[in-house]
Amino acid sequence: MNISNLLAPYNPWRQDGNVDNAFKHLPQFKRPVFEDIFFALKNVPQIISITGPRRVGKSTLIRQTIKKLIAEGVHPQRLIYYSMDDPALLLTNTDHDKFFTALMEHSVSMDAPDTTYVFLDEIQRFPGWELFLKKYYDLDYPIRFCISGSATTPIFKKSRESLLGRIKDFHVLPFSFREFLLYHNLDLSVVLNNIYKTGKTIQGMLSEHFKYADLEEVHVPQIEEHLRDNISYYFEIFLKEGGFPEVWSLPDWETKQSYLFDNQVKKVILEDLVLTVELRKPEMLKRFYISLLENPGREINFQKLASDLGVSRATIETYFPLLEMTDLIRHIDRFSKSYISTRRGNIKCYLTDLALRNAVLRIGDTLLEDEATVGLYAENLVFNALKKWQGVVNIGYYRDKTREVDFIVSAGAGRYLPVEVKYKNNINAGQLKVIRTLCKQFDQNGIVVTKQWDDFGKRDCLFYIPLPHFLLLFD
Repeated sequence: MNISNLLAPYNPWRQDGNVDNAFKHLPQFKRPVFEDIFFALKNVPQIISITGPRRVGKSTLIRQTIKKLIAEGVHPQRLIYYSMDDPALLLTNTDHDKFFTALMEHSVSMDAPDTTYVFLDEIQRFPGWELFLKKYYDLDYPIRFCISGSATTPIFKKSRESLLGRIKDFHVLPFSFREFLLYHNLDLSVVLNNIYKTGKTIQGMLSEHFKYADLEEVHVPQIEEHLRDNISYYFEIFLKEGGFPEVWSLPDWETKQSYLFDNQVKKVILEDLVLTVELRKPEMLKRFYISLLENPGREINFQKLASDLGVSRATIETYFPLLEMTDLIRHIDRFSKSYISTRRGNIKCYLTDLALRNAVLRIGDTLLEDEATVGLYAENLVFNALKKWQGVVNIGYYRDKTREVDFIVSAGAGRYLPVEVKYKNNINAGQLKVIRTLCKQFDQNGIVVTKQWDDFGKRDCLFYIPLPHFLLLFD
């Protein structure tokens, strides 16, 4: 097996005089997680792992890392990239053990004491990959490993667990609205990063004690009027097109919807899950997923859902964690001060990326005309942002016979933050009665996420923040 020939197409920077050309198509924009990955690769001894759904930019992050390593003086010959879904590895006469041994020998064959960086993309395609990495990591080879893999593969998750203590994972999801706006407005990076730093400060205060998180103390300024139209314009696009970057450059909405459906629904459910868990009825799982897409953020009863789909509750309870494992959906339970898990009854489900709903249900520009649906999307986006907050132990929703609050964020030890999403033109006092009651009950402040830019600021126990502003602060 000639390793040099296998590597050559994947490593153009290793060819003399070809460093600049190797990266000419690489996006200028770097996701914020890039700096964290690069720092860890240079300073943390473990294997670096980049996981996430299909097509969120994991390979781009790897190539940007390679480019920066070269810029900082690492010799191009010391940077090796290989995609483990190369058809050459699928040939029947390929010996995987010999291949990996040859790759390691090639990586350390040069007469220099320097570290070699080995980047292995789509690692889950290589059987027994975790055993090979464990072997060479434990042998203390002068190699820094960085791997990427699809989190839609349950076997990959299980394999990664066997490397506990040897691996540091960065889980990359579709672009948030903040990243989407940065991608299209790099000139706003200073303004947007300052807003985000304010959000980090607030999160730190909230994790200490919600009661004392006086948002006015950290001065959350309103977004200046000359920026609002620009932000609102891109926000409407984001509601339709979501956070998968390859979608944005496609020529028309029909093509974008087909791309999302093919790559994020059909391939994940009908290929990844079928192959890895030997799913016998993938069409049933697809029906289940579509039923969840229809009502994001609405309370779901498992027994009723099973009845509607014509399956047993046990089947639903088997399928549900599979869908969550793919990063297609997330769920929250009804709020309880006890974290002891119980048999699941009613839940709410949210989508990792709302454009998938638009693609599956074939929703186009009419989305923005449907106030009720956009309200559900607003709630979904707030949930996705809250999931990223520092110090959060749990997120639930509050509901009794007649009253509801969208989210109760818990930071442990009796610290609860009520969050209500009111994405509408006019909010009357009666609509906030329940969240005010909970603020009093918890002896805490609360947050109301609003629609109008001027509906902003502290009023007694509540802080009002327009949705785009909220996402720029916290997502």
